[in-house]
Amino acid sequence: MRVLIPSALHAYTGSAQVEANGDTVGAVLTDLERQFPGIRFRMVDEQQRLRRHIRIFHAGEMIFDLDTALRPDRELCIVQALSGG
Repeated sequence: MRVLIPSALHAYTGSAQVEANGDTVGAVLTDLERQFPGIRFRMVDEQQRLRRHIRIFHAGEMIFDLDTALRPDRELCIVQALSGG
């Protein structure tokens, strides 16, 4: 499945989009970690929940649970909120 990567994480992937495998959001993030070590920690906290500044969209729906099943014919879009002053 195609995964769209936010610019803040391009240092890990070197690209705005990558391919990853998995039937659930968690499985896709695990595959991304296998390919790009360190990237999963930027999106998932120690309690195995998405970090507050990360949003994931699939088939037009925002996803909150890592166990959410994915359709392989759709892309996964990872969005990272930016803040500053």
